Amino acid sequence: MRRALTSVCVALVTAVVLAGCGGPAGVDGDLTDDWSAPGPAGPFTPAAGVCQVADFVDVLPLPAYAPVDCALPHRVETVHVGAFPADRAAPPGSGSPELRAPFAECDTRATAYVGDDWRAGRLRLAVAVPSKTGWTSGARWYRCDLTEVSTAEAGAVPVTRTGSLRGALKGPSPLRLGCQRSENVGRRGAQVLKPVECATRHDAEFVGVWKAPDEPYPARDADWLPFYAGCRTVLARYAGVPDDNDLRFRSGLVVRPPGAGRWRVGDRGVRCYLWLSDRTVTASLKGAGPTGLPVRTK
Repeated sequence: MRRALTSVCVALVTAVVLAGCGGPAGVDGDLTDDWSAPGPAGPFTPAAGVCQVADFVDVLPLPAYAPVDCALPHRVETVHVGAFPADRAAPPGSGSPELRAPFAECDTRATAYVGDDWRAGRLRLAVAVPSKTGWTSGARWYRCDLTEVSTAEAGAVPVTRTGSLRGALKGPSPLRLGCQRSENVGRRGAQVLKPVECATRHDAEFVGVWKAPDEPYPARDADWLPFYAGCRTVLARYAGVPDDNDLRFRSGLVVRPPGAGRWRVGDRGVRCYLWLSDRTVTASLKGAGPTGLPVRTK
């Protein structure tokens, strides 16, 4: 009799334990059958719309990638990430003509990102590519990076900034090029432009960007003539005056093309400035018309 009672107790305890280990309705207790398998590991690709504290580098190894929120102090903002063909054998060399297609895409993307041609501001666009190690691992990206610089003139240095450049040139902005005061430097009287408020006396003003044709970089004085002709058309449209032979008697020009290295990678954007050699003004000449930009008689 004692042995029978013991058997009954053991059966009851076993039933209670098993009941306690059961899961709720709809849970089958199998921890593996409802999980999808992870995808295959792929090569590293940087993100767009983020910023970097360090200065721009044209070849980016993975350890140098340290994105931060653009609200934090930074030097570089990535506006787009594109891709090279998967079957390309090697990354393009730094500053090589092979970067022309990526630069053209970056040019378009950067302009859309900031809300106007990025050259209308104190900005520099450049293309970064993976390191050789990254390329061997399968990376095929290129990165479009914008940097705020101290000036649009020679000798510009990167600026540490806070806040994204997205939409930065859609309206008035301290980044936007505007009225300028010229200074003569060098033996040939070259003009250096310094930004000023338009209410301050000045003799120059940014009027826009002329896109040069895809020709070799100018090597002789005569090669620069199309640049001046192109910028005159930009000036006429900006000031609201006829684009005719009299335009040269209304205003001079300061022409700022990209350097030879940037030309090699496909940059064809030329910054154009009107320049008054005989007077100063205290207002913008945008839309001033023939009255505001009269033909000089002497």
